[in-house]
Amino acid sequence: MRITLPGVQRDGSPFTFDFEGASIEAWPGESLGAALLSAGVVGLRTTPRGEARGLYCGMGVCGECRVVVDGVSRRACMTAAAAGQRVTRAPARATPAPAPPAPAHPVRTPDLLVVGAGPAGLSAARVAAAAGLEVLVADERKQAGGQYFKQPAAGLAVDPMVLDAQFGEGRALAQSAIAAGATLTFDATLWSAATEEDGALELLFLLDGAILPVRPRRLLLATGAYERPWPVPGWTLPGVMTTGAAQTLLRAYATAPGRRVLIAGNGPLNLQVACELRRAGVEVVALAEQAPPPRRIGAALAMAGAAPRLVRDGVMQLASLARASVPVHYNHVLAHVEGEERARAAKLVRLGADGAPVAGSERRYEVDAICLGYGFLPQCEAARALGCRFVALPGGGMAAERSDDGRSSVSSVFIAGDGGGLGGARVAMAQGAAAGAAIAADLNAPNQDAIRGESARALRDLARHRRFQRALWNLYAPASPNGPPIAPEALLCRCENVSAGAVESLVANGVADLGAVKRASRLGMGACQARYCGPLLAARLDPDGRADPPGFAPRPPFKPVPISALAGMAIEHDRAADRLPLEED
Repeated sequence: MRITLPGVQRDGSPFTFDFEGASIEAWPGESLGAALLSAGVVGLRTTPRGEARGLYCGMGVCGECRVVVDGVSRRACMTAAAAGQRVTRAPARATPAPAPPAPAHPVRTPDLLVVGAGPAGLSAARVAAAAGLEVLVADERKQAGGQYFKQPAAGLAVDPMVLDAQFGEGRALAQSAIAAGATLTFDATLWSAATEEDGALELLFLLDGAILPVRPRRLLLATGAYERPWPVPGWTLPGVMTTGAAQTLLRAYATAPGRRVLIAGNGPLNLQVACELRRAGVEVVALAEQAPPPRRIGAALAMAGAAPRLVRDGVMQLASLARASVPVHYNHVLAHVEGEERARAAKLVRLGADGAPVAGSERRYEVDAICLGYGFLPQCEAARALGCRFVALPGGGMAAERSDDGRSSVSSVFIAGDGGGLGGARVAMAQGAAAGAAIAADLNAPNQDAIRGESARALRDLARHRRFQRALWNLYAPASPNGPPIAPEALLCRCENVSAGAVESLVANGVADLGAVKRASRLGMGACQARYCGPLLAARLDPDGRADPPGFAPRPPFKPVPISALAGMAIEHDRAADRLPLEED
C-alpha cells in the first residue's frame, strides 16, 4: 500500500498499465513491483509445481518477482512502470519474444571503473576523481545510494530540509562524487567479468538492452551484500520478503509491504525498519530477534565510544517501539509461515541456550507481510570470477583476502565494503575512500599530497568503525549461532524447489560435495545462481568453513541477459574481426 513519508510527495500524475486484463494505477518513478503490490497483487510468477512467488529480495538478486512485460521477461523490482505496458505473471516455462540483435555500446576505457554506487563505491569515486582520474561508476539501480543510502525514486519530490539524516547523507555523498568529476551510469547490470590474455580486465554490462564493454586500468568492486536466507516451511509464499526489500519499498517508493507486518531476524536493520514502518502508519505486530536481550555492558560501552550517535539512534528506536506497544521477542525466530496463495500468519518459536526450539513456546500472529533479516552475505561473483582469493567462513559465508585499502589478491582489482566481507556502511565508506586513494597513487594521479591526506583519514575512520562493528555484533550475537535445524519440508533452493529433506537424503546416500548435490538435485541452477541455497548447502557440508575455494564456482551471466544483447555483441565482434589487417604469408 502507498504511504506518506515526511518531506516526500508524489510528483506528476498517475497513469495506468495493463496487468492480465486489469488496469493498474502507477505513479512516475514507481517500480512494477511497488505498483502491483499497492494494487494487492503479490503473486508475480508461477513455479513448475504451480506455486505463486512474489517480491523477495527487492534488489534484483533472487529473480522471484519475474513478470513478462510486453513479451519480455523482467524483474518487477528493477523495472520501472510505464503507461500502456502489458504485464503478465511469468509462467513456469516462459517463451521469450523474438527480438532483433541490439548493437553493442562502444568500449569504455576509464582509469577506474567502480561497480556499485553505494557507500563504498561513491566514497572511492569521490577521492579518485578529485585526484584527477577518469572515473566511471556503474550501478544496476536507477539512482545512487545503494542499499544503505536508499534514495526516493525519481517520481518523488523531496524536501531536503525534512528528509532524515540517512537520506540526506546519501544524497550529499552522491553529489560529492559527481562534483569531483566522476561519471555515474545507472541501469547497468554487470553480468560478466574476465581477464584477457594480455592481463587486461573486461567487464560486460547490460545497458539499455545492449552490451556495454568496459576495460579499465583499475577496478573497484563495491557490490555490497544481500540478506542471508532463513528457510522455514512457507518462506517462499508471496508476502514474505527480506527486511531490506521492505525498506526499499518504503524509502524508494513510499510503499509499505502490507498493513500488518511481522519482522524476524538478527541485527539492527530489523529494529530500524520496524520503526520506519511504524512512523509510516503500518501496524508492526511483533519484532522477533534471534539474539538475547541487549545486556552486554562492555559491548554497549565500546559502541558508544566508537559511534555515539548510532548508539543513541538505537536506544531511541527501542524506546519508540516500546511506546507503540510493539512486542519485541528476544531469543525468538520465525518457525513457520501459514497461507495458501500468500502469507497469512507467522509462527515464532523461542530458542534455548543450545539453539533448539523450546517446547510450548510458539507464538502465532496473523499478518499480510513478513520481513526476514538474518544477517548478510557478500555479492562477490565478479571478484571471484576475476580470480580474487576468498576464504570460507563458518556457517556458509566467505570473505575476500584484501588489505585495509581494499587491495585484493589480483593487483588491478580492489574490493571495498560488504562485497568482500561484512562490516556495515561506515566501514564501507572508509574502505572505499582508502581504496580510491590507493588507486590514485598507483596510477600516479596529479595531487599526491591530497591523496595521502585522504588515505590517512580513511584508515583512521576504518579502524574506529571496525571497533563499533565488533561491539555491535557482540551485542547481537545469538546464544547459539546456528538456530534450530531446518525442517525437512522447507525449500532449501527456492528456484528449483529442492527441499532440505531431499538434500539430507542425498547426503545420507553418500552425495557429499557441492557439485555432486547440484548435479543430483538441480540445487543452485536457478535464477539466483545459488546465492541463497549455495551458502545453506555449504553450511551443511562444511560447517567449519574449511573449503578451498569456497562455494560454487561463479559463472556468467551473473544476472539475466537477453539473447538479443548477446547476439548484438557477437555481431560487433565479427565486424571488428573483419576490419583487422591480414598478415602476409
